[in-house]
Amino acid sequence: MESKNTQLVPFIGLSPMDGVTDAAFRQVVKEIGNPNIMFTEFTSAEGISKSAEKLMLDFLYDETQRPIIAQLFGYTPEAFRIATIVVCELGFDGVDINMGCPAKSIAQKGGGASLITQPELAKKIMRAVKQGILEWKEGIELDALDLSPDIKIQISERHAKLPLEYQQRRLIPFSIKTRTGYDQHDTNAWISTLLEEQPYAISLHGRTYKQMYGGEANWEEIAKASQLVKETSTRIYGNGDIHSYQQAMERIQQYDLDGVLIGRAAMGNPWVFVDNDGPVTWEERKIAIFKHLEAHKHFYNATHFLSLRKHLGWYVKDIPHASEIRQQLYRTNTYQEVENILRAL
Repeated sequence: MESKNTQLVPFIGLSPMDGVTDAAFRQVVKEIGNPNIMFTEFTSAEGISKSAEKLMLDFLYDETQRPIIAQLFGYTPEAFRIATIVVCELGFDGVDINMGCPAKSIAQKGGGASLITQPELAKKIMRAVKQGILEWKEGIELDALDLSPDIKIQISERHAKLPLEYQQRRLIPFSIKTRTGYDQHDTNAWISTLLEEQPYAISLHGRTYKQMYGGEANWEEIAKASQLVKETSTRIYGNGDIHSYQQAMERIQQYDLDGVLIGRAAMGNPWVFVDNDGPVTWEERKIAIFKHLEAHKHFYNATHFLSLRKHLGWYVKDIPHASEIRQQLYRTNTYQEVENILRAL
């Protein structure tokens, strides 16, 4: 990430989204839309600390996707410390703590947006992340962590493939992704609490936990956070209901932000990051789908094919006969079947 004085303007990033921002999706978004920053899907800190090998898929990326931030969720400070050391070893450009996920399965365990109601735990987690970053910088080895031998081997192999500059031990920044409150907006108190631990950045979604994704994002609350960070080194990024590059630019200027993150509007639409008013043609969409197929093969191979289907449906929205085409794509089971449908069109 850039220092505050040299930050790229405009600063528009791809927001982390569970089940969406996997490595293949990010690859296409980076190539076509080229956002300033991207995040992984949120990944369980507790799962990583307990050597859940399947979660390592969440941390796949390649060098073209930088700057790339690993996002963690959870509720145990020690798990965050361990997971942060893993993130550092894997060469990520930063670590982001999810304090905004509204999923009940996450919140009921004390993670995600429920941390808004537990400010002391939230601060302990931030301190644990900072400790993990510092420990890695100072030379802690994987053998010092209670991880399975298989996980340690996998992490070490990935580390060895990194460019030399990313194998060097360095202090990476940590950031927060959160909401304006739990049952109601409580922006001033909550953001002030987070600022006590001096995060590099806070990405603020303009809804409460109770709102989930309903209603409209409240950008006046995001503006309050913008004022709170003025005398600090922390950046503030707004998030919620941004549907175009032009709208993103307007939000940045209107609410005096360091940048914005775009989430749902990017699904099937990597062009949302591009300063272009013209409509996206079917040929452009088809090229993007083929790029997505190749990226998916590269990162996941056919064993994870089903995770691709929803993306295919998003790409064909708003085109003639979209519903019929979408149903065909949802029934596919191989890359070749998808290619056959596209070529027939």
